[in-house]
Amino acid sequence: MKVGIVMGSISDKQIVDKAIDILKKFNVGMEVRVISAHRTPFEAAEYAKTAEERGIEVIIAAAGKAAHLAGVIAGITPLPIIGLPIKSSTMDGLDSLLSTVQMPKGVPVATVAINGAENAALLAVQILSVKYPELRGKFKEYKLEMEKEVKEMDRKVREI
Repeated sequence: MKVGIVMGSISDKQIVDKAIDILKKFNVGMEVRVISAHRTPFEAAEYAKTAEERGIEVIIAAAGKAAHLAGVIAGITPLPIIGLPIKSSTMDGLDSLLSTVQMPKGVPVATVAINGAENAALLAVQILSVKYPELRGKFKEYKLEMEKEVKEMDRKVREI
């Protein structure tokens, strides 16, 4: 199992690292690249065309501002695409969100929250868990861990 992670700029890496950490936690292989839909469009097209043959099963595409990377890739590959809008210096990332989520009929991009790298990776794990039952088990354990953490926070706040 392998997830492709592409980001439009190296400046997105600080956010993307959160997705990488989640995928490592679930022991999911990955390929990470910097590819711009606008500045390296031929590389973006080639990446999308060859992803499936390289063993990629899900792609997370992170981009800010005119965030067309996920859409460009989704227009080329049949693989599921998860758009990760990155908060930019303008419009607090709303421009990135709208550029990622507003896709035409026939070119779906599942989109997470602005800077929602953890959820992008978790959604990739959930998609992969349809094929890999061991990931489903790990995901259930992850949810139980979150439940325990919240219950512990609740216990501590009640002691105040």
